[in-house]
Amino acid sequence: MPRTRKNKEDNWMPPRVYRGRSAFEWHPANGGSIRLCSLDAKQSEVWQQYEQAVAEYEKQETTNGLIQRFFGSADFRELSRTTQSDYRKYANKIIPVFGKMLPSTIQPVHIRKYMDIRGEKSKVQANREKAFFSRVFRWAFERGLVEKNPCQGVRQFKEKQRDVYISDDEYEAVYEHACPVIRAAMEISYRCAARQGDVLALTKSELREEGIYIQQGKTGVKQIKEWSAELHKAVKECDEAFGNNSIFVIHQKSGSRFTRDGFNTRWRKARALAREATGLALNFTFHDLKAKGISDYEGSSKEKQAFSGHKTERQVATYDRRIKVVKTISKANASEKND
Repeated sequence: MPRTRKNKEDNWMPPRVYRGRSAFEWHPANGGSIRLCSLDAKQSEVWQQYEQAVAEYEKQETTNGLIQRFFGSADFRELSRTTQSDYRKYANKIIPVFGKMLPSTIQPVHIRKYMDIRGEKSKVQANREKAFFSRVFRWAFERGLVEKNPCQGVRQFKEKQRDVYISDDEYEAVYEHACPVIRAAMEISYRCAARQGDVLALTKSELREEGIYIQQGKTGVKQIKEWSAELHKAVKECDEAFGNNSIFVIHQKSGSRFTRDGFNTRWRKARALAREATGLALNFTFHDLKAKGISDYEGSSKEKQAFSGHKTERQVATYDRRIKVVKTISKANASEKND
C-alpha cells in the first residue's frame, strides 16, 4: 500500500515520484533520479511518463550486469590470474553497494562517498576497488555501453610508500618454521627478486641450463636468473616433500598449482609460528621478500635495475630499503681539511 505523503495534495502521484525544482522526478529504489515532465503537466501526463520511465528502466542493464559482462570479456581474460582474482574480490565489495543501480545513475559524488566510508577501514583497499570500478567503466565507455566514467576526477587516498626491510634474523625465523612449499618459494622470491605470482606460476620447463627463466607478469620483462647452490636446493624442496608429480616448481601434493589464497594461508601460518617462537614482530608481507632481494643485491642502482628487471631506476629505489651506512666527520678529517 502506498505511503501517505506529507502533502495530501500529492497523494495522486505514482510511487517514488516527487516534485523537483523544475520537474516531477521518479527516484528508483536502486538510486538516482529520472526526470518525468515539467511541474505544470497534467496528472495523466505524469502517470504516463512514469509508466514509460519504469518500462525503459527495467530494460536497462544494472551495474552488476555490466561488471559481469566485463568479467566475460576478452580484456578480462587477457589479465593475469592474480589480477583476475583481485578484480573478483573487489567486485564483491562494489556490487552490494552499486550492483542494483543503473550505470547511468552513478555520479562522482557516489564514488566519493563510497571511498570515504571504505577508507575508514582501509584506504589502500578503497583505492584498489575504485581503480577496478574505473577499469570497468572505461571498458564499457569504449564500447558505447555507458556515456561517462563516474570514477574520473575522484581523488584516491594518498598511500604511504612501504619501507619495510626484512632483516636476516627475521628471514631465518620464518624460514625455519615454514613448510617446504614456503621455504622454496621464499628462496626463489628473495634470490631472484620475483613476485609471488611469478613464483607460483613457475613451471619446470622454465628451469634452463643457465638458470631460471622468469617472465614478469606485471612488466613482461624476460630474464634468466643464474643458478646458485641455494636456488638448486629451493627448486627441489617441493618434489622432495610431495613427489615429482607436477609441471609446477611450487605445487601441492596432488601436483596442482597453488592458488594465492591457499599459499598465503601457509605463509601466514609460518609467520605466526615464527612470531610465537621468537617474539619478533615479523610485520612484513611475502612481497617484501622481493624488496629484500633488491636491497641485499651488491651493486649500483643500475646494476640493481638489471637484476630486478625494473624499467627505471626510480622504480628500483622504491624497493631498495636497506638503510645505508655513511661516514661521519671525525676530528682527524677536520684537521686534515684545515691543513
